[in-house]
Amino acid sequence: MATLDSLRVREYMSTKLVTFTPDMDVMSAINALVTHRIAGAPVLDAAGKLVGMLSERDCLTIGLTASQDTCIAGPVSQFMATKVVSVDPEATLMQLAAMFVSASYRRYPVVQGDQLVGLISRSDVLRAINTLC
Repeated sequence: MATLDSLRVREYMSTKLVTFTPDMDVMSAINALVTHRIAGAPVLDAAGKLVGMLSERDCLTIGLTASQDTCIAGPVSQFMATKVVSVDPEATLMQLAAMFVSASYRRYPVVQGDQLVGLISRSDVLRAINTLC
């Protein structure tokens, strides 16, 4: 019988991702988050290397600034988080579940070498638990 310790991140991660570039206009990024109904997306440089994450939380701070200034403008790089914790596609879902429990992150980018290969969320782990029980 399978367990969370025998299942790998690569088996449950999403691979069809919305991504941003650091120089993309932040309002275009917000539009993409809303349009695709997602809570955040990885930011990749021209070589495809993960350089940050832009989340709803980051965008809400933009909204607070906008309440004092009617124009919201600037590149994604100005608002994204640059200290990004990632996971390896070979990590177990047990390891990942422990990471989710000990931190407030809702999703982790999955990186192999220096390339983004997917994204895994809390709901992906719950989906795995659901299939096990």
